Amino acid sequence: MKKGLMLLSLLSIVLTGLLFTTKNVAAKEKVYQIGTDVTFAPFEFQNTDNEYVGIDIDLLKAIADDQNFEVQFQPLGFNSSIQGVTSNQLDGMIAGMSITDDRKKTFDFSDPYFDSGIQMAVRKDDTSITNYHDLKGLTVGAKVGTESATFLEENQEKYGYKIKVYEDATGLYGSLKNKALIAIFDDAPILGYAINQGEPFKLVGQPEKGNSYGFAVKKGENKELLEKFNAGLKKLKASGEYEKIVNTYITQSPTNETMKKIEPLKTSYTIASDSAFAPFEFQNSENQYVGIDVDLLKRAAELQGFTLKFNHIGFSGAVQAVESNQADAMIAGMTITEERKKVFDFSDAYFDSGIQLAVKKGNTTIQSYEDLSGKKVGAKVGTESADYLEANKEKYGYTVKYFDAADQLYDAVRVGAIDALMDDYPVIGYAIAQGQELSTPLERISGGQYGFAVKKGQNPELLEMFNEALKEMKRSGEYEKILGTYIHDGKPESSTVDESTFTGILKNNYQVLLKGLGKTIILALVSFGLALVVGIIFGLMSVSPIKPLRFIASIYVDIIRGIPMMVLALFIYFGLSDAIGLTIPDFTAGVITLTLNASAYIAEIVRGGINAVPVGQTEAARSLGLSYMRTMQKIVLPQAIRIMIPSFVNQFVISLKDTTIISVIGIVELLQTGKIIVARTMQTTNVYLIIAIMYLILITALTKLAKSLEKKVN
Repeated sequence: MKKGLMLLSLLSIVLTGLLFTTKNVAAKEKVYQIGTDVTFAPFEFQNTDNEYVGIDIDLLKAIADDQNFEVQFQPLGFNSSIQGVTSNQLDGMIAGMSITDDRKKTFDFSDPYFDSGIQMAVRKDDTSITNYHDLKGLTVGAKVGTESATFLEENQEKYGYKIKVYEDATGLYGSLKNKALIAIFDDAPILGYAINQGEPFKLVGQPEKGNSYGFAVKKGENKELLEKFNAGLKKLKASGEYEKIVNTYITQSPTNETMKKIEPLKTSYTIASDSAFAPFEFQNSENQYVGIDVDLLKRAAELQGFTLKFNHIGFSGAVQAVESNQADAMIAGMTITEERKKVFDFSDAYFDSGIQLAVKKGNTTIQSYEDLSGKKVGAKVGTESADYLEANKEKYGYTVKYFDAADQLYDAVRVGAIDALMDDYPVIGYAIAQGQELSTPLERISGGQYGFAVKKGQNPELLEMFNEALKEMKRSGEYEKILGTYIHDGKPESSTVDESTFTGILKNNYQVLLKGLGKTIILALVSFGLALVVGIIFGLMSVSPIKPLRFIASIYVDIIRGIPMMVLALFIYFGLSDAIGLTIPDFTAGVITLTLNASAYIAEIVRGGINAVPVGQTEAARSLGLSYMRTMQKIVLPQAIRIMIPSFVNQFVISLKDTTIISVIGIVELLQTGKIIVARTMQTTNVYLIIAIMYLILITALTKLAKSLEKKVN
């Protein structure tokens, strides 16, 4: 019995082993027929032993081995492989096949196994080309009809190079070697393979993103094969085998260049900037400051490990802030000029500017500069565009009209006040992207270069940190990515928020508008309260029987009223801060300015109110033995206050309106908030209509309140 059981057990073990072996063999029995290209190095090609190798071949072999299936390659060529899959003669294909929406109608694709793209290469010994901007005025090449040729044509105007096309790689690569070209563009893996095979080139920057390659099967079939491919690809990437296969055939972009780290000498650097110069610095639909300048400097701070604080004060304010040591540096689309180099030290140029003419959309009368004869052309004061127009106005016979801000300039074209405008080309591109009905009939004119600036002889480590970070961003491709975010075919990324209507602007910006209104009210209340105290004191001094007091009061009133409030604000914020060696905060400087200005007028209101009380009452009180102070307290002032109240109300309304002037030193009150929104949306009419309504409601309410108080007092 026991012997029978033992034999039965042995037989079970043998049968189990046979079943396991049979099952394992069955798993390997499935052989998939895979189509591939014939010659598409480095993805599939024959080596010196006439064996098919390449990224596609090695990758699928490794995945098949990992996922326990077999493949038989059929090097039929790209088009024949497609036909083989669609006719069910092949189970799948791998041939550097881009995943596209059109192909997805016929094929099911794996996860992408290679991200393609085009890239720039230069001679190995060439150190002059580090980015696309260095190609200006030079000749570059590509193969005719390729994605590289299309890319070069689309970006020729932007970077200013010349293009030469070739029928094949032999002519293209040979022209680079014999210096007929300064750089070439080709598919990144093709260039990488060529370098790996000994071509004396080097890759510059990172590849421009293209379509990804995928492993393909006929739509709805061989689902298990796709699942195995995806599972194997994931494991190969996790183990590092994927990178090993790719690196066998392709030389990647150089990564051995390292950024030099500079030690910051301050815990935090204050950076002054413009507040409304899209696309370089502006508030987005979330009311956060963004733009080319902002993003570049923030990334530089991250790379170099220093802390910065932005002060978006406007271009002129930023210049003065650096000169008066209230800011460590400025970045605001500032052109590097010889004159400015006398006052500032500049970084390496971070943007090549240019100016362009724009006309109202539909205007076909201006097709050349000669067509401007007898017409009005606008530009912003102090800009490169203004200089160009001034220098050429006699040559072309136009008249120049100057504007302080971009919204005024663009609105002037819209309403027909001027026939054309000239501005920096990225700003025009941004305006068009935001709905401005403009067209640019003429090619842009190359301009100066923008630089990051510090006061001459100060903060050299900050400049060095920026320069090193800028080089790193250009090496890594981040620089081009930042520019592409805001300048893409003349257009920035589209906003997800609709701000093209009155309702849309109000809905998206009501919070920031209310915040600006709150700042306006606080400025007016605080400054007017202080001005009442100061003004009454000087008003009483002006009617004092003591002559020196009257003289002091008169001098004070004459000086304050004789200085325009904008000039007074700039002097207090910049000049006085520099003189005393302490930084006066912008809000404090604004309150001081408003207080001084209003107090001078209040002093005159007090003087006029007191003098309006009949002098006989004062003489009668004095003849009864009352002192001067007692007479003023009991007889004159009670009557004078009733006379002064309407004037005080008017002065408060004036002070409320005067807060708009204080925006010159960077205080973001209601009007400045509106300007920032206009810079982003270019919706001048709607934004300023909203602000006008807000001021009207506020001032009407305050006037009604003041009249009610006046009635109670009287």
